[in-house]
Amino acid sequence: MSESDARGAIGEFVDELDHTVFGIGFAVAAIAVVAFILRPDTASTYMNDANDFLWTALGWWYLLAMFVLVVFVGFLIFGPWGNIKLGDEDEEPEFTFLAYFAMLYSAGIAAGIVFWGPAEAIFHYDAVSPFVGAESQTPAAAVGAIQYTFFHWGISAWTAYVVMGLPIAYYAYRYDAPLRISTVIAPWIGLDNLDSPLAKLIDILAVFATIGGVATTLGLVGSQFLVGVEWTTGTSVGDLGTILVITGLTVAFTLSVALGVERGIRRVSYFNMALFAVMTVATFLLGPTTYIMSTGTEALGAYLNQFVTMSFYTGAAQSASGGVAGWVGGWTIFYWAWWFSWTPFVGLFIARISRGRTVRQVAVTGVLASTGVTIPWFATMGGTAIFLQNSGQADILTVVGNLGEAASGYPLFEALPLGGLLTAMFLVLVTTFLVTSADSSTLALGMLTTGGAERPSTINRVIWGFLIGALASLLMVTGGVDALQAAAIITGGPFSVVAVLAVASMAVSFGRRRALFLREEDGVDLPGSSGVIGREPEVAGEPQDDD
Repeated sequence: MSESDARGAIGEFVDELDHTVFGIGFAVAAIAVVAFILRPDTASTYMNDANDFLWTALGWWYLLAMFVLVVFVGFLIFGPWGNIKLGDEDEEPEFTFLAYFAMLYSAGIAAGIVFWGPAEAIFHYDAVSPFVGAESQTPAAAVGAIQYTFFHWGISAWTAYVVMGLPIAYYAYRYDAPLRISTVIAPWIGLDNLDSPLAKLIDILAVFATIGGVATTLGLVGSQFLVGVEWTTGTSVGDLGTILVITGLTVAFTLSVALGVERGIRRVSYFNMALFAVMTVATFLLGPTTYIMSTGTEALGAYLNQFVTMSFYTGAAQSASGGVAGWVGGWTIFYWAWWFSWTPFVGLFIARISRGRTVRQVAVTGVLASTGVTIPWFATMGGTAIFLQNSGQADILTVVGNLGEAASGYPLFEALPLGGLLTAMFLVLVTTFLVTSADSSTLALGMLTTGGAERPSTINRVIWGFLIGALASLLMVTGGVDALQAAAIITGGPFSVVAVLAVASMAVSFGRRRALFLREEDGVDLPGSSGVIGREPEVAGEPQDDD
């Protein structure tokens, strides 16, 4: 690159920045990191106390808000608004369905799914949910354990992301609105006022939540990778090795995001999904197939049959204060807060790749198809882990107790035929899912900090990639990953409110568009349209839009 080209690229980066969102968002994250490094115990205490308060005092809100989102998405799938196009009426989708699904799934909670797939069910098998009410390590506990993994990683989790992504895509591709989180409040403040203090505050919170979310992902999945290296080689990598590994992963996802959605993220996502399918099928066939099918089928039936009850279960009867019980707060409320805190960057990424699709296509792909892929994974991994533990073929609970949940997959795969090959494949899967989750969130940071640019400059994406990688390395070495995770999850509170606002936003705008469609069918002229059929009502003062 010549000197003039370099100056031009730097100038493009500076010019595209939303300096308020970039500066304040980065400064808040930096202050949090410094606090975690200098005063890790104090910072962790504050973060954990805040989370405990949110889980116990406001746990009911997380449950209620998530259920409202699920009901609304169900209406979008089966109701009349599902045919609304995210773009011009004759616009074709930007990506094929296979590419679209692969990117959506890989960018969502897939890295967490790989991390918790072998681990969560075995936790619930040992420490049983009060809702299940079974004795520890019994057949009933096994069914309830897998049932809860379906609940935590199924319809509800994916719904939150779709709800956030849909209104952003709708306003962006119908009204040329910016691709940023504050766009969801357009019906009330108008697209011309998305630079207001309230809109800036929402986008700054989104930057902080995204930084925390992706750094936490790098920390958690990076630790899983490092444990895998230590498990297979028998040697500890140490702090220097940790930094080198995270640096290598950072380079990988930075290159992917620098190549863009079409050339980078899409190709890695294809590989992800293929390897994910191979791992699921191989474990299913080489593991306790009959046990997986029988236990998984019963767990799926219980999940579907008791979904509403589980969605509102707080365990208040088991709580001395009558509030949210410890198990529900530590698992379900924790997950709901986590999913809400991840809605900014996953929802924004879904919006970015959904141009030309209908509301129904996005909802079905993002919720039903994603859940349909997630359930076999958790049934297979959870069922295998419980069977191996119960039969004495692998003491996974002891390994987890000694090395943490990051180690849960390695004794599982080692106990199966072709264990060495499966372990190596699992390490690769951990890496590639980490890359796609990290590059999609880095792209989202670029969009958030450039005022909603659909294609932020390469410099912007590379800078965010290396900043996030450096942050993750620093926190892993200093032990601040858990504290940053707690801080990021606290942002789930505000974004649960933003997600409900997104529902209201869609209800207003989709309801108007549906009313317009019905008037057109009846041949009724709209007031103020000068006899022209096809004008859509305004969005909070935005100029009317001719389709």
